[in-house]
Amino acid sequence: MEVVLQLQNPDLSSDSDACWVVKDEVVSVEFAVASGALETIVGLNRYAAGDALLTGSTGDRWCVSRDRFDVKYVPEAPLSHGEVGKYRNRPVAVLAKRMSVAFSVERSLGGDLLKGNAGDWLVRYAPGDHGIVAADRFQRVYRVRGALRVMGSCPHESQP
Repeated sequence: MEVVLQLQNPDLSSDSDACWVVKDEVVSVEFAVASGALETIVGLNRYAAGDALLTGSTGDRWCVSRDRFDVKYVPEAPLSHGEVGKYRNRPVAVLAKRMSVAFSVERSLGGDLLKGNAGDWLVRYAPGDHGIVAADRFQRVYRVRGALRVMGSCPHESQP
């Protein structure tokens, strides 16, 4: 049986292996008509009516609360905000750390439990707001920003 490191609200801001990264991706979006849950590669994602249900460029699916979605994503022309269709994430630097062991973390305090494999990335979108990105997806849609390293050097740095 594989031992899983259980992270409790990890603070990546002082972790020497954490890096500032930026996602660049166009996603397909629909909006939930009722509460429900998506089973994703990293665990169950619960959502409420009106929340955004996203499908990424790599086929991964996840949900984002409507208030967070409205701040983080912009519609691709000629779409208007709030319509079903293609959206691009706003380029915001977030903290990430490549994990060397299997691990788990709550999306938010008391929220859905996500599970990652060794090599996957722990991402901190904001204090108390975490996600897990599979290693292959991370390589496709995230870019390490070398000038924004937390401390020291970032492992697995790639150039845009």
